[in-house]
Amino acid sequence: MKHTPDNDKLLWMYRMMLLIRRFEERSAQMYGMQKIGGFCHLYIGQEAVGVGTVAAMREDDYLLSAYRDHGHILAKGTDPNPVMAELFGKETGVSKGKGGSMHLFDVEKRFLGGHGIVAGQIPLATGIGFAIKYQELDQVVVVSFGEGAVHQGAFHESLNLAKLWKLPVIYLIENNRYGMGTPLERASAVWDLSQKACSYDMARATVDGMDTLAVYDIMSEAIERARADKEPTLIEARTYRFRGHSMSDPVHSHYRTKEEVEEQKKSDPIVRFQELLLQKKLLTKEKIKEIESEIKKEVMESVEFAEKSPLPALESRFKDVYA
Repeated sequence: MKHTPDNDKLLWMYRMMLLIRRFEERSAQMYGMQKIGGFCHLYIGQEAVGVGTVAAMREDDYLLSAYRDHGHILAKGTDPNPVMAELFGKETGVSKGKGGSMHLFDVEKRFLGGHGIVAGQIPLATGIGFAIKYQELDQVVVVSFGEGAVHQGAFHESLNLAKLWKLPVIYLIENNRYGMGTPLERASAVWDLSQKACSYDMARATVDGMDTLAVYDIMSEAIERARADKEPTLIEARTYRFRGHSMSDPVHSHYRTKEEVEEQKKSDPIVRFQELLLQKKLLTKEKIKEIESEIKKEVMESVEFAEKSPLPALESRFKDVYA
C-alpha cells in the first residue's frame, strides 16, 4: 500500500525543505565571514531524505544523526534561532554553545544528536530501541548515517542485536556517494548497501533519496513494521550533496568534476517537489514567493539572534562534563 501525505503535510514538507536549504546557505555565508568556526557540514542537496523521514514519524519518535545534522534537527521542529546560535558557539544554542555544528541536541523534540564519531550514534539508537521495548512503549527510533559508516563494526553489531532482540529501530543510510572524498566504489565491495541487511535476516529497502515522497513512503512502511512488530529495517537512500564534505572542502574538489555536480543538480529535490505541488495546484508562483519571503525573514532572524546572544560564561566550562 502506497503511503501518501495529506495536503497540509505536503505543504509542511515543502516549507521545511526550503527552510533547511536557506538556513544552510546562510550558514555557509556566516562561516565565510568567520562567525562560525570549527567543522561545519551542510545538508544542501539531501533535504528530501531528512524531511521525508521526519514527515513519516510521530513527534514522540526518536531521531539520531551523524555530524551533517542541521537539516535533521530543523525537520524535527527545533526553532532555527537556538540552532544558529549553537553554530555561533553562543550560550543560547541548543547545546549551550559547547557542541557546535556537529553536536546539535534537543531532548524535547526527541532529537538525540548530532554525533561526530563515524557510526557512534548507531549503537546509541539501538540502545534506545531496547529501552522502548523494555518499557513496552510504541515509539520508534530512526538513526541516520552516511555510507562510510556501514563498514564500521558498530554498524554490524547493532544490526545483529536489533534483529536478534526485535527492536523498533530504522537504520537509514544517507548514501551521498562520497565518504569525505572517497567514491563508494573505491570503499565498498558491493554497490547496493541495503544488501548488508541480508546477513541479519532484516527487512531492507533502497529508495531515491532525491524524491521526497518516495522517502516518505518507504519510511512509513518501515515505521509501521517497527511500531507494530518491533522489527528493524535497513534503508539505503541514494542522495547527493551539492556542496563539499564540509566547509573546508571546496565545492568542486579533485574527487569529482563540476560537470558531475551540475548534472546532479538537475535532480534537485526541492525543485522536483515544487513542480509536483504546482501540478497538484497546492502551490502557485505567488505562494512560492510568499513562502520564500517568510523563510528568508526567519533565517535572518536566527542570524540576528545568534549575533546578539552572549558567549558561554567562562565558569560554564566545568558544567555538563561527565569526568
